Amino acid sequence: MDSAPDNSLDKGRDAVPFSEAWRFWLKLGFISFGGPAGQIALMHSELVERRRWISERRFLHALNYCMLLPGPEAQQLATYIGWLLHRTWGGIVAGVLFVLPSFFILVALGWVYLRFGDQPLVAGLFYGIKPAVVAIVLHAAWRIGTRALKNRWMVGIAVASFVAIFVFSTPFPAIVLAAALIGHFGSRRAPEVFALGGQASPGQASAAHPPAVVDDDTPTPEHARASRSRLFRVLGVGFGLWLSAMAALLVTQGWQGTLTQMGWFFTKAALLTFGGAYAVLPYVFQGAVDTYGWVTPTQMIDGLALGESTPGPLIMVVAFVAFVGGWGQQVLGPEQMFLGGALAAAVVTFFTFLPSFIFILAGGPLVEATHGRLGFTAPLSAITAAVVGVIVNLALFFAWHVLWPQGAAGGVDGVATVIVAGAALALFRLNWGVMTVLAVCAALGLAVRMLTPALA
Repeated sequence: MDSAPDNSLDKGRDAVPFSEAWRFWLKLGFISFGGPAGQIALMHSELVERRRWISERRFLHALNYCMLLPGPEAQQLATYIGWLLHRTWGGIVAGVLFVLPSFFILVALGWVYLRFGDQPLVAGLFYGIKPAVVAIVLHAAWRIGTRALKNRWMVGIAVASFVAIFVFSTPFPAIVLAAALIGHFGSRRAPEVFALGGQASPGQASAAHPPAVVDDDTPTPEHARASRSRLFRVLGVGFGLWLSAMAALLVTQGWQGTLTQMGWFFTKAALLTFGGAYAVLPYVFQGAVDTYGWVTPTQMIDGLALGESTPGPLIMVVAFVAFVGGWGQQVLGPEQMFLGGALAAAVVTFFTFLPSFIFILAGGPLVEATHGRLGFTAPLSAITAAVVGVIVNLALFFAWHVLWPQGAAGGVDGVATVIVAGAALALFRLNWGVMTVLAVCAALGLAVRMLTPALA
């Protein structure tokens, strides 16, 4: 009875050899600049339009699910498509290779930053990049806001979330929970208010496209069919991996050990990243800067600048945070600072991305059975609106530390203010890409430092 679907997908697997797939996912990990929107557009261009590994409808079906999940949606989409094509190992390979290049790049840049950050060349580059980050975060708030704040109720949620975190320092998880409850109960009274804003389609399907390997009418493969035993098995393995890693840290580090606290904190962060990386950055700030003191505000801003300018999901900034924290806390002793930082980065990356793999491998079969009928989107709509207010607060936090580096008594940094204004003009009016803005601002910062040594 199940032979036809299996045979159909067997042909699909033959059409996309596993060796070809993993080479593509590795390449994607090195060229996936531009944040989630750019990464999703790149995958759509390569997988839907050029390679025809998956149809437009199946691609968007997977994307809609990933948009509902906490975590980096582009990495989860790669995992989903890899899983659909080549079973569990296909998903694992796709998801891992999507982030592996950025992990090694950020660890290397973290070492350069800590060893040579005070050098005039490096200091000059960061002097220009940090004001650009202020404009980039404001632009992110505007982009998300134009999609999420479709009515005055959503605007009200955004304003309330901003007041909650800016005035009352409300923890980010509490804001997420409150927004979800508002969306859940509010949708019962006014469902049209909380209708999930549609994501912009990366492209329209063309009738001229040849059939895809996983096409609209391709039967669901055996490994992608919903099964209670498979669901419990995936959840059991996923929880077992998390428990084993956490137990190993407890035995070797103790509960108060830096690596243990990082593992626990970033597990919670991984479950709160509704709305993308910018949404969880305030939570990472609260923990990494205020609660644990792993990094300083300046180091956090510098880490975000590096995350913006490297391939991979922006949430990989946590690898930089962990590297700097592991180095500063000397988790392996003063003689092995680099190894300690690299180990901390690996631990945090594992705990940050493990839930994403579990969500896809466990939930994918349920999604394949829905054929696009995903419900319970009202809480997500409210959370996305709240995220806008949180991101605006983050931009103000960055602006304070960049424009008034010595505090209010030290006066405003006029050069940094000009760079912020120029970067905002380039992003909002001239539609420059993030990489171009960062490159130009870095060059300006270096020129200013070289011409005015007094700023150094």
